[in-house]
Amino acid sequence: MDFTDSGLYRDITDFARDTPVWVRHTAEIGTEAGLLVFVALFVAGWWRARRAHTRAFAIAALAPLATAAAYVCSEALKSLVTEERPCRAVAGAAPSLAECPPHGDWSFPSNHATIAGASALTLVLVRRALVWLTVPLALLMAFSRVFVGVHYPHDVAAGLLLGTVVALVAVRLALRPALRLTGALRASPAPAARWLTGPGPRPATRPGPTYATHRRR
Repeated sequence: MDFTDSGLYRDITDFARDTPVWVRHTAEIGTEAGLLVFVALFVAGWWRARRAHTRAFAIAALAPLATAAAYVCSEALKSLVTEERPCRAVAGAAPSLAECPPHGDWSFPSNHATIAGASALTLVLVRRALVWLTVPLALLMAFSRVFVGVHYPHDVAAGLLLGTVVALVAVRLALRPALRLTGALRASPAPAARWLTGPGPRPATRPGPTYATHRRR
């Protein structure tokens, strides 16, 4: 089958072959390293949310779970579409920089792009300021899968869209149960449960009497 963006795939992989060696090695390592960055951000978001209100903690806890749900949907869609990898299917393309996955490890959609899209979206829900980090990282990860030759451009575009949509729906559907569970765990007598969810925000301290008040008394 001739895909509409196979020409763009050839252009990108040809360009990749002409880049310096360090760029190619960085691209090969970068997609996996990007996943580790997202994992670290999930952990940091959870830790920070332990001192936050119940809603903020619930969203931080749901972020990796929603990303996992997006990955499962991506895998299910792969088994339905069964699109061959471009590193085998596109004639005349430059050899892929990364090892071409075996037959049966289908191309559409890109799991990496799906995870990247879901991670970026849920982390922004946890903390809006992260948009300046997570969105460029997700786009770079998605592009790198085409750059190293293991996905078509439409694979990564679909993966980004699938990841963001599934993650958003998952967070919205699970938020109410997560709020109830967080409240129950924070009120639990079990130390492990209270440590996991954290104490929540510190209660506001009332200001003490001022010097002028003492003088009036």
